[in-house]
Amino acid sequence: MLETPRLFLRPIQLNDADDVFVARGDPEVMRFWDYPAMESADHVRDVIAQHHGEIESGATEWWVVALTPRGPAIGEVDLSEIDRTHKRAEVGFLFRRDAWGKGYAREAMTRVMRYGFEELGLERLSARFHAGNDASKRLLEALGFTYEGTLRGHVLRDGERRDCVLYGRSR
Repeated sequence: MLETPRLFLRPIQLNDADDVFVARGDPEVMRFWDYPAMESADHVRDVIAQHHGEIESGATEWWVVALTPRGPAIGEVDLSEIDRTHKRAEVGFLFRRDAWGKGYAREAMTRVMRYGFEELGLERLSARFHAGNDASKRLLEALGFTYEGTLRGHVLRDGERRDCVLYGRSR
Protein backbone atom coordinates (compact mmCIF):
# COMPACT_ATOMS: atom_id res chain seq x y z
CA MET A 1 0.00 0.00 0.00
CA LEU A 2 1.21 3.50 -0.84
CA GLU A 3 0.30 6.34 1.51
CA THR A 4 0.20 10.13 1.49
CA PRO A 5 -0.82 12.48 4.31
CA ARG A 6 -4.50 12.15 3.29
CA LEU A 7 -4.71 9.11 1.03
CA PHE A 8 -4.22 5.38 0.90
CA LEU A 9 -3.44 3.74 -2.44
CA ARG A 10 -4.03 0.00 -2.31
CA PRO A 11 -3.76 -2.54 -5.13
CA ILE A 12 -7.11 -2.91 -6.86
CA GLN A 13 -9.13 -6.04 -6.08
CA LEU A 14 -12.30 -7.51 -7.54
CA ASN A 15 -14.20 -6.43 -4.42
CA ASP A 16 -13.43 -2.77 -5.29
CA ALA A 17 -15.67 -2.97 -8.36
CA ASP A 18 -18.77 -1.45 -6.74
CA ASP A 19 -16.82 1.60 -5.55
CA VAL A 20 -14.89 1.98 -8.81
CA PHE A 21 -18.20 1.83 -10.69
CA VAL A 22 -19.22 5.14 -9.07
CA ALA A 23 -16.62 6.84 -11.29
CA ARG A 24 -16.59 4.50 -14.27
CA GLY A 25 -20.39 4.49 -14.47
CA ASP A 26 -20.62 8.30 -14.53
CA PRO A 27 -20.85 9.71 -18.09
CA GLU A 28 -19.35 13.04 -16.99
CA VAL A 29 -16.30 11.36 -15.43
CA MET A 30 -15.88 9.16 -18.52
CA ARG A 31 -16.38 11.99 -21.03
CA PHE A 32 -12.66 12.12 -21.86
CA TRP A 33 -11.95 8.41 -21.49
CA ASP A 34 -11.29 5.90 -24.27
CA TYR A 35 -14.52 4.06 -23.44
CA PRO A 36 -18.00 5.28 -22.50
CA ALA A 37 -19.42 4.96 -19.00
CA MET A 38 -19.69 1.37 -17.86
CA GLU A 39 -23.13 -0.08 -17.34
CA SER A 40 -22.56 -2.15 -14.22
CA ALA A 41 -20.17 -3.06 -11.43
CA ASP A 42 -19.98 -6.50 -13.06
CA HIS A 43 -18.43 -4.83 -16.12
CA VAL A 44 -15.85 -3.20 -13.82
CA ARG A 45 -15.13 -6.60 -12.25
CA ASP A 46 -14.56 -8.03 -15.73
CA VAL A 47 -12.09 -5.24 -16.55
CA ILE A 48 -10.19 -5.79 -13.31
CA ALA A 49 -10.05 -9.54 -14.02
CA GLN A 50 -8.86 -8.91 -17.59
CA HIS A 51 -5.88 -6.95 -16.25
CA HIS A 52 -4.96 -9.58 -13.65
CA GLY A 53 -2.23 -11.10 -15.83
CA GLU A 54 -0.62 -7.71 -16.49
CA ILE A 55 -0.68 -6.93 -12.78
CA GLU A 56 0.77 -10.33 -11.84
CA SER A 57 3.55 -10.01 -14.42
CA GLY A 58 4.50 -6.52 -13.21
CA ALA A 59 3.58 -4.84 -16.50
CA THR A 60 0.84 -2.86 -14.73
CA GLU A 61 0.35 -1.55 -11.21
CA TRP A 62 -3.17 -0.34 -10.48
CA TRP A 63 -4.30 1.23 -7.23
CA VAL A 64 -7.60 2.42 -5.85
CA VAL A 65 -7.34 5.66 -3.91
CA ALA A 66 -9.20 5.89 -0.59
CA LEU A 67 -9.35 8.20 2.42
CA THR A 68 -8.83 5.32 4.87
CA PRO A 69 -6.90 2.05 4.46
CA ARG A 70 -10.03 -0.01 3.79
CA GLY A 71 -12.35 2.81 2.76
CA PRO A 72 -14.30 3.12 -0.48
CA ALA A 73 -12.41 4.06 -3.62
CA ILE A 74 -12.63 7.74 -4.55
CA GLY A 75 -10.38 7.24 -7.55
CA GLU A 76 -7.75 5.13 -9.19
CA VAL A 77 -4.19 5.62 -10.42
CA ASP A 78 -2.12 3.24 -12.48
CA LEU A 79 1.26 2.65 -14.03
CA SER A 80 0.88 0.64 -17.23
CA GLU A 81 3.17 -0.56 -19.97
CA ILE A 82 5.93 -0.74 -17.36
CA ASP A 83 9.14 -1.39 -19.27
CA ARG A 84 12.02 -2.15 -16.94
CA THR A 85 14.50 -2.45 -19.81
CA HIS A 86 13.86 1.08 -21.03
CA LYS A 87 12.88 2.30 -17.54
CA ARG A 88 9.57 3.86 -18.58
CA ALA A 89 5.84 3.57 -17.97
CA GLU A 90 2.56 5.31 -18.72
CA VAL A 91 0.63 6.82 -15.83
CA GLY A 92 -3.14 7.25 -15.68
CA PHE A 93 -5.73 8.51 -13.22
CA LEU A 94 -9.49 8.71 -12.79
CA PHE A 95 -11.47 10.15 -9.87
CA ARG A 96 -15.11 10.26 -8.85
CA ARG A 97 -16.82 13.55 -9.46
CA ASP A 98 -17.29 14.21 -5.73
CA ALA A 99 -13.48 13.98 -5.34
CA TRP A 100 -12.73 16.64 -7.97
CA GLY A 101 -11.18 19.94 -6.93
CA LYS A 102 -9.79 18.68 -3.61
CA GLY A 103 -6.21 18.00 -4.66
CA TYR A 104 -6.58 14.22 -4.37
CA ALA A 105 -5.46 13.51 -7.94
CA ARG A 106 -2.34 15.63 -7.54
CA GLU A 107 -1.50 14.03 -4.20
CA ALA A 108 -2.02 10.48 -5.47
CA MET A 109 -0.13 11.14 -8.70
CA THR A 110 2.78 12.66 -6.81
CA ARG A 111 3.04 9.51 -4.69
CA VAL A 112 2.81 7.17 -7.69
CA MET A 113 5.43 9.19 -9.55
CA ARG A 114 7.76 8.94 -6.56
CA TYR A 115 7.11 5.20 -6.40
CA GLY A 116 7.88 4.83 -10.11
CA PHE A 117 11.04 6.89 -10.06
CA GLU A 118 12.48 5.91 -6.69
CA GLU A 119 11.23 2.39 -6.04
CA LEU A 120 10.90 0.97 -9.56
CA GLY A 121 13.88 2.91 -10.91
CA LEU A 122 11.95 4.34 -13.85
CA GLU A 123 13.47 7.29 -15.66
CA ARG A 124 10.51 8.39 -17.77
CA LEU A 125 6.74 8.62 -17.39
CA SER A 126 4.24 9.45 -20.09
CA ALA A 127 0.55 10.30 -19.92
CA ARG A 128 -2.07 10.40 -22.65
CA PHE A 129 -5.40 12.19 -22.50
CA HIS A 130 -8.15 13.23 -24.89
CA ALA A 131 -7.80 16.64 -26.49
CA GLY A 132 -10.00 19.12 -24.65
CA ASN A 133 -9.44 17.58 -21.21
CA ASP A 134 -8.12 20.78 -19.67
CA ALA A 135 -8.22 19.45 -16.09
CA SER A 136 -5.81 16.62 -16.95
CA LYS A 137 -3.60 19.04 -18.87
CA ARG A 138 -3.40 21.41 -15.88
CA LEU A 139 -2.65 18.60 -13.45
CA LEU A 140 0.09 17.07 -15.58
CA GLU A 141 1.72 20.44 -16.19
CA ALA A 142 1.64 21.17 -12.45
CA LEU A 143 3.43 17.83 -11.93
CA GLY A 144 6.20 18.78 -14.34
CA PHE A 145 4.99 16.96 -17.45
CA THR A 146 5.43 18.70 -20.80
CA TYR A 147 3.62 18.46 -24.11
CA GLU A 148 5.22 16.00 -26.52
CA GLY A 149 2.70 15.75 -29.32
CA THR A 150 -0.82 15.11 -30.54
CA LEU A 151 -1.91 11.67 -31.68
CA ARG A 152 -4.41 12.48 -34.43
CA GLY A 153 -7.53 10.31 -34.47
CA HIS A 154 -5.94 8.01 -31.90
CA VAL A 155 -9.17 6.76 -30.30
CA LEU A 156 -12.47 5.70 -31.85
CA ARG A 157 -15.17 6.58 -29.34
CA ASP A 158 -18.90 6.64 -30.04
CA GLY A 159 -18.25 6.41 -33.78
CA GLU A 160 -15.96 9.44 -33.77
CA ARG A 161 -12.17 9.59 -34.05
CA ARG A 162 -10.64 11.59 -31.21
CA ASP A 163 -7.24 13.17 -30.87
CA CYS A 164 -5.14 12.38 -27.83
CA VAL A 165 -2.43 14.53 -26.35
CA LEU A 166 0.83 13.01 -25.16
CA TYR A 167 2.73 14.46 -22.21
CA GLY A 168 5.95 13.19 -20.70
CA ARG A 169 8.31 13.70 -17.83
CA SER A 170 11.79 12.48 -17.03
CA ARG A 171 13.07 11.77 -13.58
